[in-house]
Amino acid sequence: MLKNIDPLLCPDLLKLLAEMGHEDAVVIADANFTAMRYRDGTVSQQVIRLPGVGLARAAKAILSLLPLGIAAENPVAYMHAGDKPPLYTTPAQQEVLDMVNADPAHKGLKAQALERFAFYEQARQAYVIVQTGEMSPFANFIFKKGVIVHSVG
Repeated sequence: MLKNIDPLLCPDLLKLLAEMGHEDAVVIADANFTAMRYRDGTVSQQVIRLPGVGLARAAKAILSLLPLGIAAENPVAYMHAGDKPPLYTTPAQQEVLDMVNADPAHKGLKAQALERFAFYEQARQAYVIVQTGEMSPFANFIFKKGVIVHSVG
């Protein structure tokens, strides 16, 4: 056990998050996401399963460590709910977006709604897919890693 690290973050997931570089992406997906379909060998992609864990809980744990990219990099994307208006978000999606927006470090970040197949294309390039036990439809996000800037003194 480590101090100040969410216990939901298993050693394999911690390792993958630490390995990710700037603009590498993590997908946090619902239980229905076809995660294994994306292991095509083009990237060093892993699938981590968090059964019984909802989308918001998984996002909270991962975002407690993962710095997000700058706004110009579109560091937050979610799967648009099919036949809904362009800016529609599901309750599960809105809970995660509210969490992101509540963090002062993410001030001004706008989430990008991606059509389902466009989301799949971006997911194909992700470094890791975290498949949760979330049962809500369209409860899928992509988060791109940013950088941590330390001043030298």
